[in-house]
Amino acid sequence: MTKLWARQALLANGWAKDVAIEIGADGRIASVVPDSSAQGRTVDYLVPAPANSHSHAFQRAMAGLTERRGQNASDSFWTWRTLMYRFLDQITPDQVEAIAAFVQMEMLEAGYGANVEFHYLHHQPDGQPYDNIAEMSERIAAAAASQSGIGLTLLPVHYQYGGCDKRALGPGQRRFGNDPERFARLHEAAGAALGGLPSDTVLGVAPHSLRAVAPEHLAQTAALAGSGPVHMHLAEQIAEMDEVLSFRGARPVEWALGNIDLGPNWCLIHCTQMQPHETESLARTGAIAGLCPLTEASLGDGIFDGVRWLNSGGAISLGSDSNIRISLAEEIRQLDTTQRLRDHTRAALATPELSTGRRIFEASAKGGAQAAGRGAGVIAEGNWADLLAFDMGHPDLSGLHGDTVIDIFAFAGGTGMIGEVWSAGRHLVRGGEHINRAAITSAYRKAVSALRDGL
Repeated sequence: MTKLWARQALLANGWAKDVAIEIGADGRIASVVPDSSAQGRTVDYLVPAPANSHSHAFQRAMAGLTERRGQNASDSFWTWRTLMYRFLDQITPDQVEAIAAFVQMEMLEAGYGANVEFHYLHHQPDGQPYDNIAEMSERIAAAAASQSGIGLTLLPVHYQYGGCDKRALGPGQRRFGNDPERFARLHEAAGAALGGLPSDTVLGVAPHSLRAVAPEHLAQTAALAGSGPVHMHLAEQIAEMDEVLSFRGARPVEWALGNIDLGPNWCLIHCTQMQPHETESLARTGAIAGLCPLTEASLGDGIFDGVRWLNSGGAISLGSDSNIRISLAEEIRQLDTTQRLRDHTRAALATPELSTGRRIFEASAKGGAQAAGRGAGVIAEGNWADLLAFDMGHPDLSGLHGDTVIDIFAFAGGTGMIGEVWSAGRHLVRGGEHINRAAITSAYRKAVSALRDGL
C-alpha cells in the first residue's frame, strides 16, 4: 500500500485540503480522505493525470522537419503527408519501439497519465505482413511495458482503401492496409501481445476514417472492440468533407449521425469541420471529441467549436496526434486561444463557476479516461491512480491554490511545472524527470539519427 498526502487535491466535488490517499498494490486508489493528518509521501497540489487520447508515436521523429514549402503555391496536410511516407519507407520495428518509448516518456513528463495509441503502422515497407502479423503492435506494447511504464490503450487501426471510391492504397500507405479478415487476425494478435502488460492495459479498435473503411465494414470493425473504445478520424479536412459528400451524399458528421450507432465508447478525432447543428447533435450522442489543437493548427485543419460543444454537454479529450510538440499545457492553451481568436473574446471556455484552465483540464481528464476505456480521470476510490503533482516550488506557482494553479500552468507555464506523475500507481516522474530518461533518450537518439540520415 502506497500512502500520499496532499495539501490540496482536486476531487470529484472540487478542491479539498489535507487529503490522505492510499494506493493499493493493484494500482487502484483504495481510499481518499480529506481533512486528514499527514502520512506517507507529501505533495502540495494533486490533480488527476489525463490520458493522452490520440497519438501516432512514430511521427515524433518528423517533428520540425516539415516547415518548408514545396513547389506548390500552397502547402497543406496532403503535402505534409508525403514526408511521412518517406519515413514509412524505411522505419524499422526497433526504431518504432525506441520512438514510442520516448513519446510515452515525454507524455508522462508533460503530465499525462496514459497513452492512447492510434496505431496504423502494421506491415513491412513492401506492404507484406511480418511473420508475426502484430510485430509493430508488440513494439508499442514493449515500449510501455519495459521502458516508459505508461498506461496503454492500444487501438489497432483498420485502413482498407485510399478513398471513398475504394481505390487501392498508394505506395506510401501500403504498410497500413488490411482487408477485414486479415485485420481481424491482426487485432486478435495485438490483443495477445498485450497479455503480459499490467492490468490497466486496454485494447480497442480504430476504423481509420470514412475515407479509409468501407461503410459496409464499419460496424464489423467497431464490433472487434467489444465494450472497449472505438476511435475514428472525422471531419478533419476540407478535401475530406468534399469527398465524403460527393460519394455518400452527406457531410461526414451528418453521415456518421445517420449511419453509426455512436455512443460513449466512441471517440471522434478532430471534428474541426462541423456546422453548428452538427456540433450540437454530435455532442448529444455522448461520443467524445478527441482534440489535438497543436497538430490541428500545424496542419491547418481548422478550429474545433469548443464553446458550442461544451455548452451542448459534449465530452472532450486531448491528444498530441503527430507529436510535433508533447505538452498538456500547450494543448489546453491552444484550444482556448483559438476560440478567443475566432470569437474576438477572452476566457471563452470559462464559466461563472470554473476558470478556463480548470474547466478544460477537468473535462479532458474525465473525457480522456472515457476515450481510453480507463477507469480514471477523477481522484476517487476504485479508480486507477493516474495522478499529477505540480511543483509548487516553481516561482510562478508559489503560494497559489485552487483553479489559479491550473490557469498558471496552462497559460503562463508548462511542462516545467510538473513535479510528480503516477500511472496506475506507478511513480514514473520524480522531480520533473522520468525515472528511465537517460536510457530512453539514448535509444531514441540512435533511432532518429539513422532515420534522418536515410532521408
